[in-house]
Amino acid sequence: MPAALARPLARLIDELSKLPGVGPKTAQRLAYHILRASHGDAEALAAAVRSVKTDLRYCSTCFNIAESDPCAICASDERDKRIVCVVEEPLDVLAIERTGQFRGMYHVLHGAISPVNGVRPDDLKIPQLVDRLRRGSIEELILATNPNLEGDATAMYIGQLISGNGVRVTRLARGLPMGGDLEWADEVTVSRALEGRRGL
Repeated sequence: MPAALARPLARLIDELSKLPGVGPKTAQRLAYHILRASHGDAEALAAAVRSVKTDLRYCSTCFNIAESDPCAICASDERDKRIVCVVEEPLDVLAIERTGQFRGMYHVLHGAISPVNGVRPDDLKIPQLVDRLRRGSIEELILATNPNLEGDATAMYIGQLISGNGVRVTRLARGLPMGGDLEWADEVTVSRALEGRRGL
């Protein structure tokens, strides 16, 4: 950092630039925004960051981020405990919940198998999922991993691992996005849309 930059500001820029997707210029803009913000706003931001580290934990059942254990979803009597949707990250739970269509339970893996990045099955919450299947009355497991190489590898691994135990294993359908044009879709997307077609 330039010598003309005050040390506290330089430190803030340095810390902000460590965030994913925040480059040096964005970190500078954010730091100067915080500097110009009211003292109350800056304190509220600092308190929110501290709270994330002190007041949150992982649910011991589904491993989603929660304030309590079990989380609100796992503790709810209104959810269908026979259906578990397996996702890679806590943000995936939010994406599915926003639809308002799913009333089952979740299991968050906290990543996907990726030998290139050194992520093995035991690095994820896969052993806990297997334990959960053994002791519960789960009838269907929806594998909602991302539609990429790592997500597909993770789904295949889990599917093979639990095959033959009587649990129905399904995968999210894939295809064309709403509002998209067929002519701009890639071949894999069109192929999967054709494979996943259904009657009207």
